[in-house]
Amino acid sequence: MNNEIENDKSRLFATVDQKMYEIKVAEDSDKIIKVWIKEPTWLQVESALSSVMDVDSKTQEMSLNLTKMYRFMVTEFIGKTEPQLTHLELLRLSPYIGNQLKNILPNPFMDVMGDDTGKEATQ
Repeated sequence: MNNEIENDKSRLFATVDQKMYEIKVAEDSDKIIKVWIKEPTWLQVESALSSVMDVDSKTQEMSLNLTKMYRFMVTEFIGKTEPQLTHLELLRLSPYIGNQLKNILPNPFMDVMGDDTGKEATQ
């Protein structure tokens, strides 16, 4: 199989454009907040995944800590909000808003579920 080399280097990088989402403030309200989400780089995806794992230095047991991952994702992947919210305020959002936010943030687990290398065997 002869694959063509990509010469447009701009296609190799995460986009700098941020995608805007509207999140309802409450189920019985028409009020929203706007959230702009950045596309992660491969290194940010890896960092988000590694932030999930806690290793006990004494027992060498590993556990998952999704709270750390969500803290990392809020800090790294949210570009801005309207109204303007700090990272600390974003972590204090109501469960209704937080669940919607969780659904629009990049999912590092899905990014690694596919072909991890993107390489094909060459002969």
